[in-house]
Amino acid sequence: MTPEEVGARMAALLAPAEVTPSVSGGQRHARATVDVPAASWRDAVRAARDDAELECDFFDWLSAVDELAEGFDVVAHLWSTRRRHGLLLRTRVPREAATVASVVDVYPGAGWHERETHEMFGVDFAGHDGLRPLLLPPEFEGHPLRKEFVLASRVAKPWPGAKEPGESEAGGGRRPIRPPGVPAPGEWGVVPTPAGAGGAGEGPRGGVPARPARERPARPPRTASAARGDGPAPAGPAAADAGRLPGAPGGRGAGAARSGPPADRPSRRGPAATERGDDDDGGTP
Repeated sequence: MTPEEVGARMAALLAPAEVTPSVSGGQRHARATVDVPAASWRDAVRAARDDAELECDFFDWLSAVDELAEGFDVVAHLWSTRRRHGLLLRTRVPREAATVASVVDVYPGAGWHERETHEMFGVDFAGHDGLRPLLLPPEFEGHPLRKEFVLASRVAKPWPGAKEPGESEAGGGRRPIRPPGVPAPGEWGVVPTPAGAGGAGEGPRGGVPARPARERPARPPRTASAARGDGPAPAGPAAADAGRLPGAPGGRGAGAARSGPPADRPSRRGPAATERGDDDDGGTP
């Protein structure tokens, strides 16, 4: 069933109650959302479970939304494991009398969710006998998820990260906070770190001498053969003769330098041209 068909089916099952079907989300995440009166809350949950076309046999979650002066929206998400569609049921209760019927007898898994919603928002679930504290200590006063609830940390000390005027009396901008293990500016040098530059809760501290640079071995001078990429340069006295051409004055070879391509390098005109060059130089046929 499509989300529109699920919403229309719920409206038909709950008639003549005032039901408003809609669709929330988009594409494959679209869900049928049905707003029902608080008096029809329990009937709507039971109808979604027992109807042969809906078959919402899986209870997913239940919570509330604080709408300030308009009250609280109690929302439950149901799912059909056979037909693969979801349903969001929603009802609104007034802020002064935030009470709605419990659905624990319909979905036993809703017991934990109703306890949490009662503890965090102050919504009562009629028929639920176990609305005892779940996440907070018994001596805790108030409901933390209500929008008018004031965090105790804001009262005990000024908030250092205030950005808007009037949010806190601390004033000023935010101090930089570094990730763990990252040194503060000047920590690796000899200049002391200024106060507050190291992040929240850090003051001035003395500098640490900088780490000495790694000593690298001296590289041998580049020779002509090394520059051409013929291989590693020879070491010792042979390095002086490596860059001289054969037959040059002071070189190891005697006589005039041979013209043409070297013996181990073929000519651009092919091997035959190299052999003709050897014959012209006085080689034996």
